[in-house]
Amino acid sequence: MENLPQHFDSVFTVDCIIFGFDEGELKILLIERNEEPFNGWFALPGYFVEKTESIESAAERILYECTGLKGIYMEQFYTFGALERHPQGRVITVAYYAMIRLTNQKDLKPVTTFARQAVWMPVKDMPELAFDHSRIFRKGFEKIRNKISYQPIAFELLPEKFTLTQLQHLYEVILNKKLDKRNFRKKMLAYDILKELDEKQKGVSYRAAKLYKFDKRKYAKHFNKELTFTKE
Repeated sequence: MENLPQHFDSVFTVDCIIFGFDEGELKILLIERNEEPFNGWFALPGYFVEKTESIESAAERILYECTGLKGIYMEQFYTFGALERHPQGRVITVAYYAMIRLTNQKDLKPVTTFARQAVWMPVKDMPELAFDHSRIFRKGFEKIRNKISYQPIAFELLPEKFTLTQLQHLYEVILNKKLDKRNFRKKMLAYDILKELDEKQKGVSYRAAKLYKFDKRKYAKHFNKELTFTKE
């Protein structure tokens, strides 16, 4: 392997789009920066990759610092390396998206020193973000919007027990389109990856609906190819 050139001075960072679904809205976790550059701007959670860790380990560390959770569903989706993306020098960032269940997680806050606060921002209300983070977000959102149609990643955002209406509404929010209720339910149930529970919703003012769980074992056992969850 050739030696690195003397002028080699690029650094790597990891930036994370952390998705959550709460009260019928798709949200992402943003931090408000408290240092330059972009002091006071909202940005995606992220930081430098340390010399002693892999890029994936850095992503896991950042997600833990932001959420206090381990074992979060995450996926690397793109590398951003434009020369002008950081005003202080050449910074190459590897982007991940992650999905968490927001139940009892409303007070998640990052522990990184460069963040003034962390907020769950509805995707529909997204402000312009620091650096090129708006572009990173758009790229990541496009990725999950495509992938949700053929892989069951949506279940990572729902409570362990959910209704078919909640499931359909999540798909509609991400895809930004209305789905036919009868066709959606027929397709989901036909795949036989949902376990119908002997339970119904509690504490609702309307007629309580049946609850379901996603059967990961049955999905892994019976399916080794992509599924068209939303095709009419």
